[in-house]
Amino acid sequence: MKKSLIAIALATTFLSACGTSDVNNTQAVAETSAPATKAELGSFGVDLTARNLEVKPGDDFFMYASGNWYDHYVMPADKTRYGAFTGLAERSEKQVKEIIDDIASRTDLNSEEQLIADFYHAYMDTETINKLGISPIQSTLDDIAAIKSTDDLTKKFGQSWLVGGSSPIGGGMWFNRLNPNEYEMSVGAGGLGLPDRSYYLEDSERFVKIREAYVAHIAKMLEFAGVKEAAKSANAILALETKMAAGQWPREKRRNRDLTLNQIKREDLAKEYPGFNWDLYFSQTGYQVPQLNISQPDPIKAMIELVNKEDLNVWQDYLIFHTLTNNAELLSEDIYAASFDFFGKTLSGQQEPRPRWKRAVAQMSGTQSLGFAIGKVYVKRYFPESSKQQMAELVENLRTALGQRIDGLDWMGDETKVNAHAKLKAFNPKIGYPDVWQEFDGLKLTKTDLVGNIQNLRQYFRADSVAKELQKTDRNRWGMTPQRVNAYYNSSFNEIVFPAAILQPPFFDPNADPAVNYGGIGAVIGHEMGHGFDDQGSKSDADGIQRNWWTDADRAAFDAKADRLAEQYSKYEPIPDNFVNGRNSLGENIGDVGGLSMAYHAYKLSLNGKEAPVIDGLTGDQRFFLAWAQVWKEKRTEQSMLNQLRGGTHAPGRYRAQAPRNHDAWYKAFDVKPGDKLYLAEDERVRIW
Repeated sequence: MKKSLIAIALATTFLSACGTSDVNNTQAVAETSAPATKAELGSFGVDLTARNLEVKPGDDFFMYASGNWYDHYVMPADKTRYGAFTGLAERSEKQVKEIIDDIASRTDLNSEEQLIADFYHAYMDTETINKLGISPIQSTLDDIAAIKSTDDLTKKFGQSWLVGGSSPIGGGMWFNRLNPNEYEMSVGAGGLGLPDRSYYLEDSERFVKIREAYVAHIAKMLEFAGVKEAAKSANAILALETKMAAGQWPREKRRNRDLTLNQIKREDLAKEYPGFNWDLYFSQTGYQVPQLNISQPDPIKAMIELVNKEDLNVWQDYLIFHTLTNNAELLSEDIYAASFDFFGKTLSGQQEPRPRWKRAVAQMSGTQSLGFAIGKVYVKRYFPESSKQQMAELVENLRTALGQRIDGLDWMGDETKVNAHAKLKAFNPKIGYPDVWQEFDGLKLTKTDLVGNIQNLRQYFRADSVAKELQKTDRNRWGMTPQRVNAYYNSSFNEIVFPAAILQPPFFDPNADPAVNYGGIGAVIGHEMGHGFDDQGSKSDADGIQRNWWTDADRAAFDAKADRLAEQYSKYEPIPDNFVNGRNSLGENIGDVGGLSMAYHAYKLSLNGKEAPVIDGLTGDQRFFLAWAQVWKEKRTEQSMLNQLRGGTHAPGRYRAQAPRNHDAWYKAFDVKPGDKLYLAEDERVRIW
């Protein structure tokens, strides 16, 4: 997760870590008493029919836990991956559709419901959209065609947030990492059309073919805008983006918070980063920008050089292409079909577009759209308060477990442990939904103008952000809507956030065996807590301030363990000659391995020294690890797998399911022996948290 479980982006009473008696005992009681109603999956919360019992757990725990499902599941034509997350996301999607259909069928709507109904109608009105063709963005294309100078170009870069364009230099309001009570503008390099810089720079046959297809696609899109000599322009755009890619940092470097913290006052910007009209650029954004953080200093300088040296005509074609591409979903079906043909089929292996209603739901469900207006209804219908209460108890149980594990670390000294405990105690869990809901006063949407609605939403949220730029940061803010199946950790606020939609099977089921809930949502909680103590999250303290709270010796010991984990994951090869990037996925892998340890520890505490019952021939430990593995069951197209390896921060689900190979209890539970493919000698198992 991102920080989240499949990838994110942004980020109470506290339980002291003082022993077993502090762990909520309702879970322990449930181990020995019959559940009130049946678990949703199987007899106790795990789908045993998904297993392939011919596979030894010690050879491939993913296939042992989910191999029968994997071998027989047929990927739907509108999917590039399918797994536990996808199934739960589809449930949420259908629930949201029911909400929208109900609202759209009524006439007695309040103001927020009217916004939902009008936006959905505008999105689904393909007759009007097809008649309009490219015209909704024609004025933007005309502005691009009128560019005569570098200043004109810079102005269009600054407007990209509104018109759906693209820019080699981009910025957004974020938190001041040295004072999380303040906002500041974060500026970095971007603007590529392919998933990662490696798609431009590697010369293997696979990437050469992708680039050839990309050039053909660019030419086709330019033809919609009437660009002459589209094929020639397409090649020039690829050449430009290749230079942009060469000037940018690899992903593993971009996640290093020591390298990406480069604060600068607004008045010093032109001196440190000359050759770019920063005043003109920022005047298009609305922000005052008294202070900035330049997340990628050298790449920004490289982008400035390209802005000044590359032909303006090529930049114009670049902007035309990306404006078309980024708005394709909102335009006529022929334009969308051309965009899908490359980004869906060629780049991701998706054979058919998702049904239009699903695309509408996705467009409406974001934090910068109507997601919280819908989410308010979602939690009333589908999220019982009892689930929030049980989740809160689990969070505190995990907090206790991690506290005890910190006390038991043999590689960390007492001085650092004091700071680690302070950070753990300060964790702020947000569960289910916001305490303060997003307001939509003054937002205007219509039933007939989809592109106009999108731009009105962008302007509305930008105005809200600009108004808060100089105010104290809003700690009620959520970076995900309640109907999102995900979770995240926000280091600036030291908060762990669990939207309502993830609190369902297979992650959480109030009627499931406790071992399953600890192996599912318990490990998810541990994962998000683990982000506060991963290789980057550990660079912020209890107050969210980025600073070194470690002794040098303890940090060196931690880094040595992290390096071993990065090396372990870098050996996984999902596609021939394409490996997991163990360094780029390191934070997520630490979250998985550490979160699993915390959850197992909490599960054992919940038993109060008693033995868990055997259910369907499986011990409590076996059920715990099976629950973890089935959370990560997934099937992907090869293209999607490549995108994940090169552009994602998470290891593929197959390898996340193998995280138990670093845990001693897993070896005992499944009788894993030397010679088994996943076997690690005790001194090779990475134990961090």
